[in-house]
Amino acid sequence: MKLYDSIGPNPRIVRMFMAEKGIDMPRQTVDLRKGENREAEHLKRNPHGQMPTLQLDDGSYLSEIIAICEYLEEKNPKPPMIGTTPEERAECRMWTRRVDLNIAEPLANGYRFGEALKFFQNRILCVPEASPGLKKIAADRLKWLNGQIAGKDYLCGKRFTLADILLYCWLDFGNQVGQPLDTANTNIVSWMTRVGERPSVKA
Repeated sequence: MKLYDSIGPNPRIVRMFMAEKGIDMPRQTVDLRKGENREAEHLKRNPHGQMPTLQLDDGSYLSEIIAICEYLEEKNPKPPMIGTTPEERAECRMWTRRVDLNIAEPLANGYRFGEALKFFQNRILCVPEASPGLKKIAADRLKWLNGQIAGKDYLCGKRFTLADILLYCWLDFGNQVGQPLDTANTNIVSWMTRVGERPSVKA
């Protein structure tokens, strides 16, 4: 296998997931700033022109971070980062979906359509007027999540999973691009500190 890697929170999620599982493989960096992900060579790997992309042993390509991580989990089940039982896997997938849809997606597009508009406007369809509202949605859902994780170590209780990796990478990114975590979300602040102590965050 080979990972086509780049800057950004999504590739970092896969790298952090791999680090937690002790997976190592060849990597090739795709330069997003130069637009290499939009060139014909990469579009053959991923027609969406997004990052990251995983090349499988049979030469085919897999994209979308959740699909990549689930594939890696099936190939390398230990240590489990999604779950070992149907119940554990379902719980992780539930939280992963909630984080991705309600927090990561609006946070990302709030940034793309706002502070990063000049970078993205000629690459993807942008809706600048939506940026403030998207940021409000992400902030509102984080407030909701703060209540949900009260008394829990991680999103799935005692288990550190893909859902935590997804949330951490996007919140860390948000802190760097004008969407800092509201410190009133004290449970998430404590959670961020806890996750931030894991060696995999350096991946």
